Amino acid sequence: MSRSIFYLLLCSLLMNSGCKTEGWITRERISINENWRFFRYDTGADKLIYDVRPDVTDRNDNVVADSRPTESVAVTASGEVLKNWILPSGNAFISDPAKRHQRPPGNPGEDFPFVQTDFSDLAWESVNLPHDWAIKGPFYTTPDAIVGGGMGRLPVHGVAWYRKRLDVPVNDKGKHIYLDIDGAMSYAMVWLNGHLVGGWPYGYNSFRLDLTPYIRPGGDNLLAIRLDNPPNSSRWYPGAGIYRNVWLTKVNPIHVAHWGTFITSRNVSASAATIDVAVQVENKSGNDQQIEIITDIFTDDKKDGKRKVTTIPASTATIKAGETYKAESTITLQNPLLWGPPPSQQPHLYTATTKIIIGGKTVDEYNTTFGIRSLVFDAEKGLLVNGEPIRFRGVNQHHDLGALGAAFSVRAAERQLEILRELGCNAIRLAHNPPTPELLDLTDRMGFLVIDEIFDNWERKKTPLDFHLIFPDWHEQDTRSFIRRDRNHPSVIAWSFGNEVGEQYTAEQGAALAKKLYDIVMEEDSTRPATASMNFAKPDMPFPQVMDILSLNYQGEGIRDAPAYQHLKGIKTSPLYPAFQSKFPGKLIFSSETASTLSTRGTYLFPVFDGTSAPVSEGVGGNAKLQHVSAYELYTAAFGASPDKVFASQDQHPYVAGEFVWSGFDYLGEPTPYYSARSAYSGIIDLAGFPKDRFYLYQARWRPEHKMAHILPHWTWPERTGDITPVHVFTAADEAELFLNDVSLGRKKRDDYEYRFRWDSVIYQPGVLRVMTWKKGEVWAADTVRTAGEAAQLQLAPDRNAIKADGKDLSFITLRVLDKNGMPVPRADHSIQFDISGPGEIVCTDNGDPADLVSFSSHERKAFSGLALVIVRSKAAGDIKITARAAGLQPADIIIHAQ
Repeated sequence: MSRSIFYLLLCSLLMNSGCKTEGWITRERISINENWRFFRYDTGADKLIYDVRPDVTDRNDNVVADSRPTESVAVTASGEVLKNWILPSGNAFISDPAKRHQRPPGNPGEDFPFVQTDFSDLAWESVNLPHDWAIKGPFYTTPDAIVGGGMGRLPVHGVAWYRKRLDVPVNDKGKHIYLDIDGAMSYAMVWLNGHLVGGWPYGYNSFRLDLTPYIRPGGDNLLAIRLDNPPNSSRWYPGAGIYRNVWLTKVNPIHVAHWGTFITSRNVSASAATIDVAVQVENKSGNDQQIEIITDIFTDDKKDGKRKVTTIPASTATIKAGETYKAESTITLQNPLLWGPPPSQQPHLYTATTKIIIGGKTVDEYNTTFGIRSLVFDAEKGLLVNGEPIRFRGVNQHHDLGALGAAFSVRAAERQLEILRELGCNAIRLAHNPPTPELLDLTDRMGFLVIDEIFDNWERKKTPLDFHLIFPDWHEQDTRSFIRRDRNHPSVIAWSFGNEVGEQYTAEQGAALAKKLYDIVMEEDSTRPATASMNFAKPDMPFPQVMDILSLNYQGEGIRDAPAYQHLKGIKTSPLYPAFQSKFPGKLIFSSETASTLSTRGTYLFPVFDGTSAPVSEGVGGNAKLQHVSAYELYTAAFGASPDKVFASQDQHPYVAGEFVWSGFDYLGEPTPYYSARSAYSGIIDLAGFPKDRFYLYQARWRPEHKMAHILPHWTWPERTGDITPVHVFTAADEAELFLNDVSLGRKKRDDYEYRFRWDSVIYQPGVLRVMTWKKGEVWAADTVRTAGEAAQLQLAPDRNAIKADGKDLSFITLRVLDKNGMPVPRADHSIQFDISGPGEIVCTDNGDPADLVSFSSHERKAFSGLALVIVRSKAAGDIKITARAAGLQPADIIIHAQ
């Protein structure tokens, strides 16, 4: 008799006798990202809809970002919809049992071919997850396109299916098997072996479905997932498809619940910390069972490795069949390694390993990564982390990864965070939705502070088909699941349950809804403050009264209040930091969105505005024909402000805890001010990951001890000889002298509330522009720019020469156009052809130009302001050769080692 047959017979005997088989079953978490089949309807779609939607009569999404949200449109279902079969998927996150949903009888879709095991999908596309079906394009270029600039001009819309056959061994019989989806855009509905399992409408939330009733261990198992991504459903590029990781989790019937641990710390000091551990255990078996719970705590440090530091004493309980038991324990940890943001602190982590033991056998083992830190939100001192005041030097980040789209890549996200760390950024606000879990793993390990946000709108809509359609049915489930998933991440320091929501405008009614959401957040986690960002609500309104901390979008520095903005329509607000502080003297205030400065990297337009902040318009920082915004970093969105204005406002109000700039990187969609472009202009860093000049303005402020000086613009202007060409310098120094061809153009001292040095009357002559700087009388830093010659050669420079040969790792390779002396040619726009050989593939190319509508999948890309980017992925071990060619220029090649 084979071992597997013997095992099955033994299990059967034990089950029939009422005994448990858990001793033979362990927890498994298996990636099922590989080898999916994908189909998207070209026209039309099937009728397996979640719910009916209102008709969209106005598809124009070219609206100012701070436009007032409007009331929802009521729609009544006229035919069969699947909503009532999907709603029970969220029952675990509805606190009142009486409000949980009962699944109706029947099995919608059971006769549809795509859910059947015998349907042939060989003609479908073969894909691996994470997958974004829209990112390869092509871009829509017509004014009446079904997807306009707001959502990125890419084909995100439509209905699509994913199918995969699951290998479920026969010895999985008796296990509980769950499907865990980290994110699918959107209205996900899942069938297994022809049975509708459930789904989740909100495309940014992670969710779990129980496959156990429908799984066939040892048999043929077919998983089919339907997604429906409507146009006019987002203000930015939402991505399309199963764009995050997907897992099978296998456990025995008695196990730690989904996101079932919560570890917090209090009384934290360098000498000791009190650790509270809560563990929820589910009994999915048919019998009551006595269990033992033991948790070991280990250090989790890349440098020091894993080391056991303590064991929480075992607790025992009898857990009834079909119920969930919560065990709570407390222990004091001596000399803890504290988690905190660099450079003054280190992000030390721990892992808690919780074991469920029955009859001496471990039946489940669950790991929780956490950090030990104290947070104090002080109205005068700002945020204190472990007793140290830490000012927010933050940025807002949308979820796309530039040319890679919304399909998550750990390396791409890590690269973004590395660039932000070089900038001096220490904090991220996640705009305006839950991130993929791996991003928070990165912020934990790299020490970023995170404002974790869930909703961009509630009941009032910003686009015709956005989340307001499902908010009444799903807001509780989405909020609770979001917090339970993320609450153990030490990088998450506060929850945001709304961004610029329309309920700011509805007085007590809106505040009541805010309080309802706030209470849900507090029920799930009262250890962190909760807030919603405000661009309209004023101190005397009821809305801000709900918040623990006050997060202001643009109101601190004022909205459309400066002279250059007076002619604009929209919200007008004088600087409101003092008014909010006077009304709420005990609440910490910070700016959750500042600036919305706009620029196109390496592009300079003349004349230059002689003030400190102006809205982009034709001839004032803008060129509508080229769809470019001047990179003098003085020009903004209609509701925005330059960095100089923001810095001055914050410095004049030192109790403000800091800022989150809109935005860290350019992002797909919302292409203000040029709607026919593909991406935003507001990033400190462009879409390809190349720093704009603004990078150095923020670096000078956020890293004041970093010896740096940066001159702008470049100095290659053959057509401007004899013309006024202003020169600005960004540096943390307090004194600077500018030289043109070794002739001094003046030495300047920076006054209070000045953040750049300006020489606005420089007459252009080719040659060498040089700046020397001093700080407190000591030499600080220098910078030099030279007039470049004609383009002569190409250069390739990878971010890493060696990558993992795992089919996932990426190398980001910068192409530069150089003259014969190796100097960058700042206005080069040559068409570059990229080729590859060896065990790798070119995933995409980019150049950072928001107006470039060439498909990201193209291997040919024009240089923009002398730069382009090619992203290469490994396929197997070996040497990958990348070559770049352009007509009339010396080519370049490099080798990437996949190991």
